[in-house]
Amino acid sequence: MNKVTKQFASTQKSSLEHLQSLSSTSFSGIERLSSLNLSVARSTIEDGAVHIKALLSIKNAPDFFAMQQSLVQQTVEKSVTYARGVYDVVSQSANNLVQSFESQASELNKNVTLAIDNALKNAPAGSEVAVSAVKSAMSAANSALNQMNKAAKQVSEMAEANVAAANAATVKLVKKAA
Repeated sequence: MNKVTKQFASTQKSSLEHLQSLSSTSFSGIERLSSLNLSVARSTIEDGAVHIKALLSIKNAPDFFAMQQSLVQQTVEKSVTYARGVYDVVSQSANNLVQSFESQASELNKNVTLAIDNALKNAPAGSEVAVSAVKSAMSAANSALNQMNKAAKQVSEMAEANVAAANAATVKLVKKAA
């Protein structure tokens, strides 16, 4: 096996391992989200039965309205908690996928740089300009990728802060209304 074939096989093996990692991360997120959904469904059914029994035992209108107000407050609080749970699962899964892509991009960059360096060693005289152009393009692509990663992280941090603020405001409004 020559050096290029070994490099290609190594790259393919790395890509397969990366794909397995992505699949595992994705399925882990799906499992967590499914577990959260099943838990909420179970809780909703149990709470529904309790609430129906409580409603059937009410004897007057003021107790009925007090019970309704309590149910609305509990429902909003549980909805906010559920939304926070979904956001946490999705956010963590997305962060894991981004980290995986970043490591794969770094590995790919290293391999391409190595291949370019090997090509430069074996390049005929006069091809230095072409190799230099490829290296320059590679550097520009890496710089653009780094800038996109920074921007994506900033957007993610802002979204997380906005979700936290919206959840806090919703809970505060519900408590104030109650």
